[in-house]
Amino acid sequence: MQNFIFHTPTKVYFGKNEELKVGKIIKEYGAKKVLIHFGSKSAKESGLLERVENCLREENIEYVEFGGVKPNPELKLVRKGIELCIKENVDFILAVGGGSVIDSAKDIANGAANPEVDVWEFSKKKLSPEKSIRKGVILTLSAAGSEMSASCVITNEETGEKRGYNSVFNRVDFAIENPELTYSVSAYQTACGTVDIGMHTMERYFCAGEGTYVTDAVAEAVMKTVMKAGSDAIKNPKDYNARANMMWASSISHNDLTHVGKTLQLAVHQLEHELSGMYPEIAHGAGLAALWASWARFMYKADLNKFLQFATNVWNLDINFENPEETVLKAIKLQEDFYKSIGMPISLRELDVKEDDLETLAFNCSFKKGRELTGAKKIGCDEMLEIYRMAY
Repeated sequence: MQNFIFHTPTKVYFGKNEELKVGKIIKEYGAKKVLIHFGSKSAKESGLLERVENCLREENIEYVEFGGVKPNPELKLVRKGIELCIKENVDFILAVGGGSVIDSAKDIANGAANPEVDVWEFSKKKLSPEKSIRKGVILTLSAAGSEMSASCVITNEETGEKRGYNSVFNRVDFAIENPELTYSVSAYQTACGTVDIGMHTMERYFCAGEGTYVTDAVAEAVMKTVMKAGSDAIKNPKDYNARANMMWASSISHNDLTHVGKTLQLAVHQLEHELSGMYPEIAHGAGLAALWASWARFMYKADLNKFLQFATNVWNLDINFENPEETVLKAIKLQEDFYKSIGMPISLRELDVKEDDLETLAFNCSFKKGRELTGAKKIGCDEMLEIYRMAY
């Protein structure tokens, strides 16, 4: 097990009606004016936005609304949010939504606190935030895990680049998690969230690191739990326990717990970021589902023992010691079949990706042949292209 520092400062308020505490919670941070950041009109139509604003008014906290976040949050909206925060002297940002809203709020907070810097420099990892505006979350979608993560992923719609960066300033102060707020999430988005939560966990599971028994056991439990909870929530959208377990799994999957003692590398996420950067209409979870099995078939021989552990502990398969690769391939197929069972794609063709774009995807994902993704074996531009082609 490698050395590690585990620091997850986000305070979680979990359960029914916890969002009604938001005014009192924000008041504890001494906020005078809040930017309420949200996505589509559903936040208003559901009545959630009105409830939030009532809570702020009760505590005499001023606020300004700022909506319009799309899936794969865009840099141009972030820049507008930064301008608004500076103009209105905002000292707290409240994200009401899922991962896209939260990531947009994080970038706005970092940009508004460092106005002398072009915020895209953070995403390009040319610079790092030196301070940020305080922020909190009311979670309405179980998927990205951004409510407890140190990451922020933004799309530059002008260049088609989708880039993420980590920073201690990307940690939110609190996250309010009421599973009932996810009842209205569609079956498709619930399935996308199931994939994303599972993938955050699974990719960490296959990261380099030996002897991480506790870390692996937590990851295996999350992987199995989210598949059951996701399936149950798709069948019955108002299954509270299913939604609750999905929501908590989302937070656990991306708060660093499932990779302590390991070297972090999320190769499938990097491959998918390039995909949905070029095709912004592709939901992140759907892109991950379309790519994972091809990555696994490309990688398993270099990490056979870990894939066998995955086969036995997650899929309850008995190892064929005469042909262990057969066991691994069966587990990969079972995972792929699960994605199909919840309505997720298992190929890029299903997402209407053009075959002629595969070389560009690999070239861009490799940063013009300037980086390799690490793991059991390195993945450079040629290997990325092979995976994209396998997934097609």
